[in-house]
Amino acid sequence: MLQIGNIQLPDFPLLLAPMEDVSDPPFRVVCKATGADLVFTEFISSEGLIRDAIRCRRKLDIFDEERPTGIQLFGGDEERLAMAAKIVDVTQPELLDINFGCPVKGIVAQGAGAGVLRDVDLMVRLTEACVKSTNLPVTVKTRLGWDDASKNIEEVAERLQDVGIKALTIHGRTRCQLYKGEADWSLIAKVKNNPRIHIPVFGNGDINSPQKALEYKNRYGVDGIMIGRSVIGYPWLFREIRHYLQTGELLPAPTVVERVDVCKHQLRKSLQWKGAIAGVYSMRGHYLRYLKGLPGVKEFRTQLMTLTEPEAIMAVLDDILLRYEGYTMERTPIEMVNYHENCPL
Repeated sequence: MLQIGNIQLPDFPLLLAPMEDVSDPPFRVVCKATGADLVFTEFISSEGLIRDAIRCRRKLDIFDEERPTGIQLFGGDEERLAMAAKIVDVTQPELLDINFGCPVKGIVAQGAGAGVLRDVDLMVRLTEACVKSTNLPVTVKTRLGWDDASKNIEEVAERLQDVGIKALTIHGRTRCQLYKGEADWSLIAKVKNNPRIHIPVFGNGDINSPQKALEYKNRYGVDGIMIGRSVIGYPWLFREIRHYLQTGELLPAPTVVERVDVCKHQLRKSLQWKGAIAGVYSMRGHYLRYLKGLPGVKEFRTQLMTLTEPEAIMAVLDDILLRYEGYTMERTPIEMVNYHENCPL
């Protein structure tokens, strides 16, 4: 077993990455049901929480069936981040994570997210302020550095551990790489193998198959992996990786029934969380991904994208089950969603 504070996780846990407009409570419930061991919220602005912004407060919502859950904050001001940490503490997630990795221009321009990578001293002060302001275990997600000339992740890991973080997730790219090129896990391995580091170190970046998960586990020796873009539309990757790690065998691709069941389950949770109108609209982007690969699905897709009544949408999903009864889904390579494709430097 692996432990973060008082949280007990299985050996080599699989984590759902925090993703804006993706990892909301309904999606997290689905990922937990398909094998994720620890899930994280969308990243939440410390300023927004303090101003009592409705959108930010809503991001604190957690369903019981998705736990353990980490709430992720970003911000560039020590006092404000500490105040936000106190607010998070009251909502009682399992842990608090600090985002020092988001490369989006709007967040970086605030001196938050990956923008903090240019000032390690500030990163340490922000982290220490959070640790002192909450009773929750504090973890950090970050990148290798700002650019190729400043890959200072070993120093960062040591200093953040010294001020009290309980785990560290490292995305194997710099901020200037955004999501381009191949993630470099060699520096993640250096952090893990650093004799000074005793907290769990999780790797993140480019895991899109069970085979790659096992290869990276063995090659880099990390304590677990965090997966983001690959499970958008394919949350079954979590269970496929776990099964492959345990048996060396690949599971068959999820059936049409499983795909429709996930659509229904996430729709019900979206309706429960957001209500009839917003719940319907928030699901529209998910149907396209869950049903990808079904021949002739366009007519159903159009209905799912235009209907506004939950009962009518459920009826269309039932029609899909009837149309494709007995159809065998082919296993195809997982295509990572081009998350933040419009993310200029």
